[in-house]
Amino acid sequence: MSKLHRRPRAALRNNAGPTRAELTAIEAEWSLIAAELALVDAEVAALAAGSAVSELARRRVRRAEVRVAVEARSWAGRRAGMTAEAAA
Repeated sequence: MSKLHRRPRAALRNNAGPTRAELTAIEAEWSLIAAELALVDAEVAALAAGSAVSELARRRVRRAEVRVAVEARSWAGRRAGMTAEAAA
């Protein structure tokens, strides 16, 4: 879970915006967020096509799924590296 989700409710109520640490965490995770957005776009396009979904749309969804998996693995590795550095 990201730091943004663990933010105290009082900080959310005063609309101060994200902290520098939260913005850094979002920036570090952005490639994964972008991959997930691309997957949602591909899925929506495939669903909108209904029964007329093309092979191209199916391939687009599969490619987007692979990209999400690759980015998630990469992000987890970067995060584990940051955690190990902080512990040292």
